Amino acid sequence: MLSRVSSGTLGLLCGMGAGALWGLVFLAPELARAFTPLQLTVGRYLAYGVISGVLIAPRWKSLVAVITGREWRALCWLALTGNTLYYIFLSSAVQTGGIAMTSLVIGFLPVAVTLIGSRAHGAVPVVKLLPSLLLCAGGAVCIGWQALAVPAQSPVAQLVGLLCAVGALISWTIYAVGNRHWLEKLGTVSAQDWNLLTGVVTGGQALLLIPIALVLDRTHHDVSAWMQFASVSIGVAVVASIIGNALWNRMSRLLPLTLVGQMILFETLFALIYGFVWEQRLPTVLEAAAFVLICAGVISCISAHRTQVEPH
Repeated sequence: MLSRVSSGTLGLLCGMGAGALWGLVFLAPELARAFTPLQLTVGRYLAYGVISGVLIAPRWKSLVAVITGREWRALCWLALTGNTLYYIFLSSAVQTGGIAMTSLVIGFLPVAVTLIGSRAHGAVPVVKLLPSLLLCAGGAVCIGWQALAVPAQSPVAQLVGLLCAVGALISWTIYAVGNRHWLEKLGTVSAQDWNLLTGVVTGGQALLLIPIALVLDRTHHDVSAWMQFASVSIGVAVVASIIGNALWNRMSRLLPLTLVGQMILFETLFALIYGFVWEQRLPTVLEAAAFVLICAGVISCISAHRTQVEPH
């Protein structure tokens, strides 16, 4: 029982840390608004790929020896859904619909992942998770009500932002479930090495996107703009992709998928906090209510899992 509690506590801390670092990703499109979502994606993941390649180089030969074609195909798919495609959608959503709107939709990730995870063998039944899911949904509705009641841009822009956010939601849900599956299956590959391998593959995808990014946008940027772009890209790559992903992968091996889904809520919470700091304002009543509901949802889910593992 002690080992289970220790593993669970470490998993929760890793999940909170990943959420705190991933929440910074929502600010990146605002910090480099002069650049398109595709350019932001290319910049971030080129940096991620290069850094991953450098860090994994000493173990490259030994890892390649145990990674088959099937695993490489899985890495390509995970890199696309969890990184490349997801970040294009996310950046587009933030720049057209705003941070609050995007946080609303991403806030439904725990519901989607938890429902899928509830089908796994030995998982906590959906009935026991229902209070948690309802609290999470209530928090997301509060955020959405606030975002939709006072649209920052035109209705068309809000709709485009909403659709992009939904695309990010679907893309990352696929990644979260698939990544957990492969982490469980590959016991010989550490969570960090799997993260770095994903980074190398994502960097390869970013290289392929460079010609498309150049053709679609030929806006001239001065040196200072490019320096800011490079700083944001490298910073997000190190903080969110290298460190954040490592914490997430570690957590994914320590917690059941139903609880893994709940941990995504911390990304939403921290994204909102960073958004308030960026906008230099305090949360509204609805936003504060969302905070309370989401936190209550996480606590409720943790309680349900502790009840599940306690001996009778």
